[in-house]
Amino acid sequence: MSELAWYCVHTKPKCEHIAAAALRQFEGVEAYCPRIRFQRSTPRGKVWFIEALFPTYLFARFDLDENIRAVKHAQNVIRVLEFGGTYIKIPDRHIEELRREMDGKDIREVKTTLKVGDKVELSEGPMRGFTGIIDRMINGEDRVRILLEFLGRDIMFEIDAAKLLTEKQPRDALAKK
Repeated sequence: MSELAWYCVHTKPKCEHIAAAALRQFEGVEAYCPRIRFQRSTPRGKVWFIEALFPTYLFARFDLDENIRAVKHAQNVIRVLEFGGTYIKIPDRHIEELRREMDGKDIREVKTTLKVGDKVELSEGPMRGFTGIIDRMINGEDRVRILLEFLGRDIMFEIDAAKLLTEKQPRDALAKK
């Protein structure tokens, strides 16, 4: 009998939480799938999304000798990561540190904030699809002034921040905590 250890499990895309739930059904298997919840501007307005912090990966703690077969063949699991035929153990302290970063929750809400100099795209109105750069925050984070090139000229344009798409990723906000 070997010991309980954490391993990284590769899953099908967008199925991390389903695979984690399937793994939790096995006796002696603990699954941890950290996810983030965030709002993103879309052409139809702000929409809430929940995604895995590590897309297509989760962590499982189990006894390799007793549970590897069940884990490898669980629903939505592709494989348990290995190098050179050896399954790689993840130290407990790394999982503990990750749980601290997630504030002890499986799903952590993150907020992507706009700031001066960010490149943005208008998502609504007659200038939808135009890109510009944030020049100034007008009212906290509610309204911004952007510099927009239009017909060969630079113009200043005020708009609700909710009507802007940004290239920033929610995971970036988590890293800057």
